[in-house]
Amino acid sequence: MLKDNGQVFRLEDYRESDYLIPEVTLTFQLGPAETLVTAVLKVERRQGVAVTAPLTLDGDGLVLAGLAVNGAKADATTFEASPDRLILRKTPHAARFELTIETRLSPTKNKALMGLYVSNGVFCTQCEAEGFRRITYFLDRPDVLSVYTVRIEADRKEAPLLLSNGNPVEKGALDAERHFAVWHDPHPKPSYLFALVAGDLGAVTDSFTTASGRAVDLAIYVEHGKEERAAYAMDSLKRSMRWDEERFGREYDLDVFNIVAVSDFNMGAMENKGLNVFNDKYVLADADTATDLDFANIEAIIAHEYFHNWTGNRITCRDWFQLCLKEGLTVFRDHEFSADQRSRAVKRIAEVRALRAHQFPEDQGPLAHPVRPRRFREINNFYTATVYEKGSEVVRMIRTVLGQDAFRAGMDLYFERHDGQAVTIEDFIKAFEDASGRDLAQFSLWYHQAGTPNVAIATRHDAREGTLTVEIEQSVPPTPSESRKRLMHIPLAFGLVGPDGQDMAYESAEGATVEDGVIHLRKRHHTVRFSGLKARPVLSINRGFSAPVTMAASSVAKERLFLARHDRDPYSRWQALNTLFTEALISATRRKRGGRQLAFPDELVGLAVELAGDGALEAAFRALALTLPAEADIAREIGENIDPDAIYAARMALLSTIAEAGRGDFAGLHASLHDNAPFAPDAAGAGRRALRNALIEYMALAAGDPGPAREQFDTADNMTERAAALTVLAHHFPKHGDSREALARLEAQYRDNPLVLDKWFQIQAMIPSSDTVELMRELMGHAHFSLTNPNRVRALIGTFAMANQTAFHSADGSGYRLVADTVMALEKHNPQVSARLATAFRSWRSLESGRREHARLVLADMAQRKNLSRDLADIVERTLA
Repeated sequence: MLKDNGQVFRLEDYRESDYLIPEVTLTFQLGPAETLVTAVLKVERRQGVAVTAPLTLDGDGLVLAGLAVNGAKADATTFEASPDRLILRKTPHAARFELTIETRLSPTKNKALMGLYVSNGVFCTQCEAEGFRRITYFLDRPDVLSVYTVRIEADRKEAPLLLSNGNPVEKGALDAERHFAVWHDPHPKPSYLFALVAGDLGAVTDSFTTASGRAVDLAIYVEHGKEERAAYAMDSLKRSMRWDEERFGREYDLDVFNIVAVSDFNMGAMENKGLNVFNDKYVLADADTATDLDFANIEAIIAHEYFHNWTGNRITCRDWFQLCLKEGLTVFRDHEFSADQRSRAVKRIAEVRALRAHQFPEDQGPLAHPVRPRRFREINNFYTATVYEKGSEVVRMIRTVLGQDAFRAGMDLYFERHDGQAVTIEDFIKAFEDASGRDLAQFSLWYHQAGTPNVAIATRHDAREGTLTVEIEQSVPPTPSESRKRLMHIPLAFGLVGPDGQDMAYESAEGATVEDGVIHLRKRHHTVRFSGLKARPVLSINRGFSAPVTMAASSVAKERLFLARHDRDPYSRWQALNTLFTEALISATRRKRGGRQLAFPDELVGLAVELAGDGALEAAFRALALTLPAEADIAREIGENIDPDAIYAARMALLSTIAEAGRGDFAGLHASLHDNAPFAPDAAGAGRRALRNALIEYMALAAGDPGPAREQFDTADNMTERAAALTVLAHHFPKHGDSREALARLEAQYRDNPLVLDKWFQIQAMIPSSDTVELMRELMGHAHFSLTNPNRVRALIGTFAMANQTAFHSADGSGYRLVADTVMALEKHNPQVSARLATAFRSWRSLESGRREHARLVLADMAQRKNLSRDLADIVERTLA
């Protein structure tokens, strides 16, 4: 049985700290083997707190080197120090006093990558969520806001660059070998936003003039020789800054804005005030080494971290239960930015696909939790798709419910009312209620209740009366700790599509609140009756994915085919086609398990070929139309007794059927999309390449040999098309000489480029073969594989566990054992990444009995291990519950 691995924190137990720390002065005497940190804390006892109240500061593996109170060495009888806590049992009678704490750190030994560590010779910090306590003893909680002054001392040759939060104040020489720099951040911030970087790095510099005319110096720091690959990141930053001024009225507030890219990082990036630290995967890009997806991710994540300056930094979370208040809100903002920069329709479809792939399974499994959790044991385990992606969808629904103008008024009021504060979801909702005059109490359940609502819909048309009756019913399935659910406010955008493909106007709508093309579902059951409709319309519902729900509609395939051809809402058009694909694949999966022949509707196959060649549609949309639901998507829809091999066979059969049907069209279309112009990572160019890459898979399958993919691999002048061709070679012809030669060539050409090698590992981790488990063991022995680099672990092990449904779910359980062994090996030095890998087992109960038992045994074995980290124990315990 799992032992209790730590305190369970509950939202209802929140209370303010007895003390505040309004000012912090930090001095770092940096050394790789030993660093001395001196923290001078200006401490303030809250009004009404007794003088006898002890001051308890958080620590994590710290070594106390010295302690002074108001400049005098602390009496050993007045305090208690351990690696994880410092308790000052007796504090001065004055309400304000000064505490000086010295700690000794070993940055090179810190492989958890939390606190202060060294990455490729560069000193770096990561403090969210609770990493600051690995640097010094502190009230390490989001609602303690402090003004920081930081002095950094280091060897000039080892670290010519010395950075921290805020604005530069002073710099100079200490002696012939060492120098210093002082930084001051005038904006009070929680400790999780503290940052320090020191090392020898190259720089890309620029400037930005704000709307009020202030000049801001911009810099992106990268490893020497990689400066040119940071140009797109700089361009994305400047566009983000201008967009936030125009769309949300938010102007930057410091004299400098710095970004540092490091190769060892547990996350994508971190929004530390004025000094963002990034995983270099989301900074470095050029046509030769990065794909269009990489460029789009860089644009989005640069924007995301910059937007945090207001939604997360200037206004932060009162406690970690409010994490979605910064993350969900900021994801919404970066989604809007990307939609404005690229294709809004295509971006929306991509967002929904990601939500369904990652968040829906979370909501349907043992790790389900509300957008605002009510309890946690380890906060690192709640940086989830529910908090981020579903949190974003909730903000989007607020805009749908209120309308754009009232939404903007609510955001403006939120910024005005709470600037400089640590706040809650209730504060956020109240701003919108006050700005709009609307009651959002029922709507707020989206923050407080776990689970994905299901909406069942049936329609009935009466030609004589000219009415369309729509029956709508909502339900929310039970989730862990929540068996009974309350009724939600679900905004469903809709249209009534007439026989000519145009939206039909209706005279009236009775039975529910219908405003601006949105049905507001508030009760369990609504009957909505539209009048003035002599011709029968086809209901297009949940347009733009206006609510993150599952749909059970009574519409027939003929109606979905009609919407896939004619719906004016691009998302709904794609959704109709995707639903048809999903239903066909589920049916084929069941026939495969029953030993019957697989066949697919001619109309569906023909529609896919038709849409691929429709030049009136965006190329990126056509690529999405040719992209079948992933195996995990099909498994999620089947829901129970899942056989991954049958799903794979069904999907391959449909791919092959479409390939054969499009044999006469796809090659010519592929050739016509070739662009001789220089590579540009814009929406139009990315769309053309996306469609070419979708077509090349079908062309290779139709040919029955790797020739088309090998030709694209050989002639591609960009990584987008090169990696896509290699994927087709490796996945469909893994034992062919062309595939092996292409893999060897990419490895040889880019062996000194870690980000391209990650792609090389990732492509192989996705090979859908029974031999892949053995290949994984070989790749883990590769000279360039390392368990200490999170990017490499995610590229190989993470891809295998999260995305390779056939190999991870090998019938003999070998895939589960491989991942479990890696999780346990990784847990010894990086519990955070280890725990995230373990979430791959979250859907084990939905598998067929043989695989289910293999997975259960592996999880039970992990649960029996001694001294599991709190991170991993929490995931394993909840997954087994």
